[in-house]
Amino acid sequence: MSTIITNARLVLEGEVVRGSVELGDRQIRTVDQGASGVSHAIDAEGDFLAPGLIEMHTDNLERHFMPRPGVVWPNALAAALAHDGQMAAAGVTTVYDAICVGYERDNTMSRADIFNGLVAAIGEGVRQDVFRIEHRLHLRCELTGGELVHTVVPHLENPLLCLASLMDHTPGQRQWRELASHKRYTMGMTGMSEAEFDAHVAKRIAKGGANAERNRPIMVDMLRSRGIPLAAHDDTTEEHVRSAAALGIVISEFPTTLVAAATAKALGLATIAGAPNLVCGGSHSGGVSVGELAERGVLDGLSSDYVPASLLQAVQKLSRQHRIPFLTAMGMVTWRIADMLGLGDRGRLSPGLRADIVQFRLLADTPVVRGLWCAGRRVL
Repeated sequence: MSTIITNARLVLEGEVVRGSVELGDRQIRTVDQGASGVSHAIDAEGDFLAPGLIEMHTDNLERHFMPRPGVVWPNALAAALAHDGQMAAAGVTTVYDAICVGYERDNTMSRADIFNGLVAAIGEGVRQDVFRIEHRLHLRCELTGGELVHTVVPHLENPLLCLASLMDHTPGQRQWRELASHKRYTMGMTGMSEAEFDAHVAKRIAKGGANAERNRPIMVDMLRSRGIPLAAHDDTTEEHVRSAAALGIVISEFPTTLVAAATAKALGLATIAGAPNLVCGGSHSGGVSVGELAERGVLDGLSSDYVPASLLQAVQKLSRQHRIPFLTAMGMVTWRIADMLGLGDRGRLSPGLRADIVQFRLLADTPVVRGLWCAGRRVL
């Protein structure tokens, strides 16, 4: 029996209409205006029915593996399942789990120590078919790491690997060009003393530049040869973006300045920014306001980054406070992301596409997710 959802406000690419959607065999069968008279139809009670959200870069998985500095959760699959549930509750049906690789080990438990466990847990969850939503891998490649290439090579043939970003978190530039912000963040997250932080920064600066110059062309060649799309990260200057474009990079993630975002737009790179920045009214590390990027017309899509629920909240804030049409804002978390990542089978309410659908309503400025279907199966 097919699933019919009726009495809904259907979020289509060009309009919002009252209507019904029929799901069957993992796909959307029909999208119709008007109510369905079928007795078993699900009454959406006037809620919005939109394509399932697509999250291309979330750090949320790591937070379940390492909930406190130095604390690694002993059951990796359980941690991944908790992350999966949180993403589903936020209305996401396709998630690119962004996993850091290449970070240098230090005196405390770090991202370098949990990388293989993260990848293995996602792979196991997919093989066992225990996740609610679809998971893919996004490798966040820290170019400053001395072991980056060696660590990535064994994972290049992983069928879940669908995206990679090239990052350089050397203190004093890009995201951490303001050392005071870097100090506040790092000491707060790790519990480092001021002396330990100073030593950490000195080590990163001493090694980072040389490692990045060596690793960048190697990583680009390895990843592009396997058809994996590449993203730049924390572009700050026009030169950062031009260098990325020259390497064949197609996405600029989290540009930290208006000039970087504008240059990316002019050169044809898609721009992705953080929904938490938008919801909170600014960046925690001194970067440009995402609201300003949207108002200037240089924002293509949103990522929940470290707060899964921020996606739908950001859509609402763009519409209510930044004069961005509701459908344009919805596209930044659905069809525009699908197009950016080459996902031609999802991202829109259209017959023949995957039946990835989120049902939600608004309580003032607060979105409330009330239902979620992934490939036609109700998962929330």
